[in-house]
Amino acid sequence: MNLNLTGNHLEITPAIRDYVVAKLDRLTRHFDHVIDVNVVLSVNKLRQKIEANLHIRGKDLHAESIEPDMYAAIDALVDKLDRMVLKAKEKRVADRHDSAEIKRDPAVWSPESEPPAASAGTPRV
Repeated sequence: MNLNLTGNHLEITPAIRDYVVAKLDRLTRHFDHVIDVNVVLSVNKLRQKIEANLHIRGKDLHAESIEPDMYAAIDALVDKLDRMVLKAKEKRVADRHDSAEIKRDPAVWSPESEPPAASAGTPRV
């Protein structure tokens, strides 16, 4: 996982960097295919804003969080990203399993399941 941290009107201290890295490890625990993460931390008066773009295989996820405390904003952001990653993972697994069930289900491909052909003499209504 490549991590890119950027600070707008904020110097990124080693403590903030370590905290972000520790929290983002939770994402890789749930989903191994995280390619790239871009995190932007910004401060505007009393508003601490953190944004993240997460690039996983086949999808880009974006989340942002605004809190009065930077550490609370990081926690809220990671919670949002964790839910997004789990949802993307579930969709990916469900799509893979749904297509396999359709191919293997004999009732779907049996001739009895097709509708009967209309006779040539009766008009359709």
